[in-house]
Amino acid sequence: MGQYNTRNKLEEGLKSTDPIRDLPLELSLAVLSHLDATDLCLAGCVWNDLAHDEMLWMGLCKNWGYHQSPKKIQSYRKLYLTLDEGCLTFCADAEKGMEYFFNNGLIKDDPKDIANFFHCTNKLSSQQMSHYLDKRGDVLDHLISLQNFKGESLPNALRTVLSRTLAGDNHGNYLHVLVDKFSRRFFECNPNLNLTPDTIYIVSFSLIILSVDLSSPHIKNKMSKREFIRNVRRAVGHRIDDDWCGHLYDDVYLSGHIASSRGRCKQYLPNRTPLNYVNAG
Repeated sequence: MGQYNTRNKLEEGLKSTDPIRDLPLELSLAVLSHLDATDLCLAGCVWNDLAHDEMLWMGLCKNWGYHQSPKKIQSYRKLYLTLDEGCLTFCADAEKGMEYFFNNGLIKDDPKDIANFFHCTNKLSSQQMSHYLDKRGDVLDHLISLQNFKGESLPNALRTVLSRTLAGDNHGNYLHVLVDKFSRRFFECNPNLNLTPDTIYIVSFSLIILSVDLSSPHIKNKMSKREFIRNVRRAVGHRIDDDWCGHLYDDVYLSGHIASSRGRCKQYLPNRTPLNYVNAG
């Protein structure tokens, strides 16, 4: 009996010194807001009322990249768990994942709505996204149009696009279509560079070739800056700013690959010159 009373007192003492409940509500929620969804569900076993607070789950939904009118959302917790389930399905199969999102009313089967959905989140598999975009050129059009490259360097702009939309096992004409759409959008955002979309297209492929060349352990004789400038000038077919090309080379040499590790472009690039892609465009 004495042991039972001691245990009860100990439990009451622990409850009275709860480090979360002893804080003001705003601070308690601020602490729990640093948890991800999995840890927040586990925290619900101890702080059920706090862990189910809609403000916390609304923050998770926003971090996920989903933005919808609050009037249409009954429960942010349910919304996040639905998004999470859809994400897992998408990462396994893009088509099934999109059907899940459509059927649960998270997005409309509309090119603009899908493109905005892809643009706002970084939770979806870039590999599966690229497979989906390969089949949905209308979605790719809208997705590229959402990018703002104003004042951004060409290598960084390429990195941004390829890291989200290119997978290493894409085949066919997808890379050419992607770079072509990117080149036109980059031209629209930076008309002051006095570069045509065709020139941007050629230089973009030159950068991809260069980044593969410099990063591949199988290529022993790396392309020099002089070779790169000469190849670009030859591919473009007219005089181009050598200093600008030199800065592009330095960017790739110092900052690394243009495509992410999940989106290598090597299988598209049979040689070290961009000449083949002049006619391909």
